[in-house]
Amino acid sequence: MHRKQILILYGILFSVMIYSQQGFVHEQSRGYVWPEEEDVLKKLDNWQDLKFGVLFHWGLYSVPGIVESWSICSEDEEWIPRDSTVSYEEYKRWYRGLKDQFNPVDFDPVQWSNVMEKAGMKYAIFTTKHHDGFNMFDTKESDFSIAKGPFKNHPKADVAKFVFEAFRQKDFMVGAYFSKPDWHSQYYWWDYFATPTRNVNYKIDRHPERWENFKQFTFNQLQELMTHYGDIDILWLDGGWVAPPRQDIDMDRIVAMARTNQPDLLVVDRTVRGKYENYQTPERSVPAEQLPYPWESCIPLSSDWGWIPDATFKTPAEIIPMLIEVTAKGGNLLLGVGPTPEGIIQPEVETILGEIGDWLKINGRGIYNTRITPDYHSGNVWFTAAKESKTIYAHYVPDNGKGIPSVIEWEGNTPRKGSKVTLLHTNKQVKWTVDGNKTRIVLPVIKNHANLPLVFSFETL
Repeated sequence: MHRKQILILYGILFSVMIYSQQGFVHEQSRGYVWPEEEDVLKKLDNWQDLKFGVLFHWGLYSVPGIVESWSICSEDEEWIPRDSTVSYEEYKRWYRGLKDQFNPVDFDPVQWSNVMEKAGMKYAIFTTKHHDGFNMFDTKESDFSIAKGPFKNHPKADVAKFVFEAFRQKDFMVGAYFSKPDWHSQYYWWDYFATPTRNVNYKIDRHPERWENFKQFTFNQLQELMTHYGDIDILWLDGGWVAPPRQDIDMDRIVAMARTNQPDLLVVDRTVRGKYENYQTPERSVPAEQLPYPWESCIPLSSDWGWIPDATFKTPAEIIPMLIEVTAKGGNLLLGVGPTPEGIIQPEVETILGEIGDWLKINGRGIYNTRITPDYHSGNVWFTAAKESKTIYAHYVPDNGKGIPSVIEWEGNTPRKGSKVTLLHTNKQVKWTVDGNKTRIVLPVIKNHANLPLVFSFETL
């Protein structure tokens, strides 16, 4: 069989093999350092009001529909398998050659923003560069870019610009995901040496000039994003292994430049505890308890962050309870969505997100602009508190496969005597009684209900 055919077949095989893998998961930081800048603190408080956002992974990996970037990382991990009949270097050449196939002629960022607005999302993070080093913006620092391949003559070739603009038009906060490691840069993965791990593949102390070049390269790219792409609210930096003391890229200099151009910028230097991790980002998980500082759970809608063929997606009945739990514990939910290789949000995803948005249209006041309450969980009920009033919201999450019971009970957060308890689904009052610390709600017959969570509003003692 011809080598090209082998590599194509391998790509298909790899896609199937990777489908069920979760991939690399960043560990959550231990502890938190509050920012000192007043405008950053204000932006952070506003961000905490939003609760629900989207993270777009879109790049070379979207063409065959495989795990993002990690397949070119030469580590012996279960979730990055490779066909032993194809050499690592051959595979890497095949992967990088996808740049000549990536031509998303249907790219429609307005469709993206319409879908996410209908989903009830309030902020959007776009992957400007993942670890593979392929740039989804028109950087002057590299030719390894969407704007330099077959898409270069398209009027929207500088895709990041048009994604940010589409979401700003919807009054979203917008953020730029940017990978600190760059596996295409000769200043990070120098082809003089092999690339055995995700890390820089040479000794920095022996080649300090090469590392200085990498630092300047990274600074220059981030300066492009901070100066040529309009107002950016969040700089979401991935690749936490690039950090002091071993791989220091001078975050002080980077952030000083970034905030000179974007004064109230939130910087999220993921998993690197300190003043530049303005909020934490537990990945594919929800913390076990409430956290008293800003955080978001980043969780993909399917098994992968980017688009994969024949994906199995989480349902509204899975996402909505997750959003409720995250909110009750004080966080935001960042849902990962992978646009197709052609550049659109596929219909299946649009349907799922639309159903979530329909629920939020009715019940969103119990999610948006809320904060934590000390008694935040009782059985199937989660509690949130309105930010600027005494209103408490009780979110009842039905058991899987079971209908809504006629009576709902919880302990703690007792309604104030004489208080009205309103079911948001009908916007009508319900009957309630109190027995000691237990509140009992008697439900009327509810029509046209999809067995999704019910939310009640009331004032406490």
